[in-house]
Amino acid sequence: MTGGEEQAFDWRRGVAVGFGLFAAFLLLGMVYLVARSIEARDAAQERERQAYDVMLLTRTVDASISNSEAALGRFVLDENEETSGSIYVNEWRQARVQLNQLGRLVANDPEQRQRVEELQALFDKRNEELNLAVRAAVAKQGAGGISLFYQAGLSPTIQEIASILREISEAERDSLSRSIERTQTFSAEADRLTDYLGWLGIFVACIALGLGYVALRTFQQYQGSRRRAQTEYERAEVLEMAVASRTAELRAANEALKAEAEERAAAEAQLRQVQKMEAVGQLTGGIAHDFNNMLAVVVGGLDLARRRIDGPRRELMDHLTNAMEGATRAAALTRRLLSFARSEPLLPERVKSDQLVTSMRDLLDRTLGERIRIEIDLAEDAWPIFVDTHQLENAILNLAVNARDAMDGKGNLTIRTQNVRLAANQVGDIREGDYLKLSVADTGCGMSDAIRERAFEPFFTTKEVGKGTGLGLSQIFGFAHQSGGEVGIDSKPGEGTTVSIYLPRTDVEEDKVHIHPSAAQMATDDAIGCASARILVVEDDPRVRTATVGALEDLGYDPRSCSSGAEALDIFEPGAFDLVISDVIMPEMTGPELVRELKARQHDVAVLFVTGYVGEGEGEDLVGYELLRKPFTVGGLSNAVASALRASVSRPSGGAAAAS
Repeated sequence: MTGGEEQAFDWRRGVAVGFGLFAAFLLLGMVYLVARSIEARDAAQERERQAYDVMLLTRTVDASISNSEAALGRFVLDENEETSGSIYVNEWRQARVQLNQLGRLVANDPEQRQRVEELQALFDKRNEELNLAVRAAVAKQGAGGISLFYQAGLSPTIQEIASILREISEAERDSLSRSIERTQTFSAEADRLTDYLGWLGIFVACIALGLGYVALRTFQQYQGSRRRAQTEYERAEVLEMAVASRTAELRAANEALKAEAEERAAAEAQLRQVQKMEAVGQLTGGIAHDFNNMLAVVVGGLDLARRRIDGPRRELMDHLTNAMEGATRAAALTRRLLSFARSEPLLPERVKSDQLVTSMRDLLDRTLGERIRIEIDLAEDAWPIFVDTHQLENAILNLAVNARDAMDGKGNLTIRTQNVRLAANQVGDIREGDYLKLSVADTGCGMSDAIRERAFEPFFTTKEVGKGTGLGLSQIFGFAHQSGGEVGIDSKPGEGTTVSIYLPRTDVEEDKVHIHPSAAQMATDDAIGCASARILVVEDDPRVRTATVGALEDLGYDPRSCSSGAEALDIFEPGAFDLVISDVIMPEMTGPELVRELKARQHDVAVLFVTGYVGEGEGEDLVGYELLRKPFTVGGLSNAVASALRASVSRPSGGAAAAS
């Protein structure tokens, strides 16, 4: 080889070496670029898989919540904790686990993480809304659980949860689109670099083999990634179709549950009607039994008196006295029934409990006997109440007599007052507010749970036959509810009984209260009235009207009667009558409506209402007037008429004030 040829060879070798080095560096650079492209593509594919997982989880969470609520719907209907209740709990727990998994998947995305946190807060809120229906179903409250589940179904929370799930899914879908684009870009870049390596392999065989192997591996990975992406996409479509199918099934199941709930509600309404009729039957049976006993006394006494009308006066008076006693007991039973039904007109006034209880001390001592030790514990600055004084005194007296019987006439009786603040439904159905708690406690035999649950039922009594009607506590229950309060019993066998009456605190000022005169009872002494007073009697019952007119004539009054309000308006003229005696409940026109018409003609006319029943809405119209309850004696009528006439004389404009 000559020097020129050697130099040329060296030059060519140098060029080859340089080219080889250049090719090696180019190869290394291209390998590096290919590796970066593969990493970027893998990262994009990983993001695609994460997006698919998040989208799948959102649908799964939605399905789990729907399954849980559907199971809760069945639970509130059948109240079976082992089947539908267990399904509800499992589905709800699974939804919470899926929410936590969703939070971990989007932990690196601030926006998605914030959405998941809002979703978890709404999920906890929905849990609290559904827990009301769950507790009602666990407590087997029947329609109460269905109502609460229906109210929970109206809550916007479930729509908010679905909205956030859609936002998360849409955000992941957008991210998936971007990831697919990046994957395609990086794949194209890898293909282009592979082509370059192929051209470079022509010049550098050894390097080309290695680059070919790398390219082949890269191509295989790329194809594998595409196949996996396609598989995941197809899987997502299948899952989406499955979720849609399941959603349709759940919707159909929900419609079926609604139909079943409607049928269940209709059946429950029918059952309640049957129970009401059964309760009415028991009530009327008890009333008929007691009235038959009292009527037996009245009829027997009157029949014996008629047979011995010409016999000894003392024997005749004994029979008449027995008949009157039976009639009086029947009237007392009627008043108790009206009080139990909350139809007895209340005459409320501002009452200071300490003064009322203290004033009853002597009456309680005489009623209960010397073997009962009475202790009175009154709260300082006890809150005033606005109640019917007569009814409250009767309630305290009834509780004291019940306590005496429970102690067999010997023991300690404690009457206590307290100022208490109660939450809603803390005692029975009581409303939130301030209440005066008036308790009567004894050291008697106490009550079992079964007796305590039935204590307020009408005609239920544990006393011997003839020693109690079973209306005492029922009357107290009706009075307390009619006064806006509640009654509670705390008792255990052998540890005595405490009955507490909760009466609402009043803000009515004492000088603003119009105190209604006491309703006339069945008095026996005739009152001194105004002789020859002109009286208009309005009564739709002809027998009561005839008896009332006859009694007034015997008392020396000048009565005139009619059978309706319209007839009374035709008869009445200003100054023609000193007093109007009217029944309260009459056809076409009630007593209060009639009096309003008469007051418009003569504002100072005296009024006396006679009633055996006061319907809803009439009680307030009687405030300010004299009231006589049926049945009444001639003495009771005399007292009521005299009182009404005296009130008219001493307060000539009071009727107008009261009417206004």
